[in-house]
Amino acid sequence: MPDRLTIITTRTGDEGVTSLADGSRVSKTHPRVTALGDVDELNSQLGLLLAQMAEVPHNEHLKPLSKALKPVQHALFDIGSELAIPGYSQLKPEQLAHLDKESEALNSKLPSLKEFILPGGSVLSAQAHIVRSVCRRAERSVVAMHQAELNDGDPDKLLAQRYLNRLSDLMFNIARSINQALGEPDVFWNKTG
Repeated sequence: MPDRLTIITTRTGDEGVTSLADGSRVSKTHPRVTALGDVDELNSQLGLLLAQMAEVPHNEHLKPLSKALKPVQHALFDIGSELAIPGYSQLKPEQLAHLDKESEALNSKLPSLKEFILPGGSVLSAQAHIVRSVCRRAERSVVAMHQAELNDGDPDKLLAQRYLNRLSDLMFNIARSINQALGEPDVFWNKTG
């Protein structure tokens, strides 16, 4: 396999523009670049969560959660490649189905909620909520990009948007499942006034 990145510091973005993978140059504030950056941040936050989970000694209950999330990092990179190359498709419907399957399985093992919950309980659960909230931002960025580019509503082009929507749902269940695995209760919102 040839080297993909031989030079990291190119200085070509010093003037506030960047290259997409098709060679076109756009502003660093372009909706496509914003969406790409938000998905990259999402993947980084997810990577942090996975690294933190791997450091918890002797907790077999976290391993299925990590296993469910590891393919997500690859799917997010697939989404990134689609964002970097206008008109390119990489994400597959099976990747969306994986999220639905995992979310449904986790939800069936969690107690039903009668109140809203706050991020917390454990550091890992709080990090999962950070992943969830960054995912929502990435989803909004992808929606804004589609609107700015007058996307024609083709379902295949909207797969990344749907993936991010479902991923945020999965991350909510992951956050609760982490607390459950660690024996920590969910933190319920105490409505004041």
